[in-house]
Amino acid sequence: MTVAPPPREVFIQGVTLDGRTFRPSDWAERLAGAMSSFRPGGMRPGIGAHIGYSPLCVPTVINGVKCVIVNEELKRLEPMAWDFVMNFARDNKLQVADACLLPDGKPGA
Repeated sequence: MTVAPPPREVFIQGVTLDGRTFRPSDWAERLAGAMSSFRPGGMRPGIGAHIGYSPLCVPTVINGVKCVIVNEELKRLEPMAWDFVMNFARDNKLQVADACLLPDGKPGA
């Protein structure tokens, strides 16, 4: 039985490579909003379908630093969207960290 590796995520941090806080202050929400239509299964139909972030590109705050968490699944689903967020980080000289999701639960479960 082969076990699939856990999904990897990229954390785009609102801190530049030289340590400055990235501006504007709502950059994470703007970036995630631009990616909101890229979701597993495509856009949802109906009222309110345009409201909400994609689970593949979510703004958050970690230790007081605004971040956007981008799931590597976005690369498979829509390579151009992946390139867009990665180029955004590179062009703005933002710090980027790779990570992976850990399953919830108790150790050894």
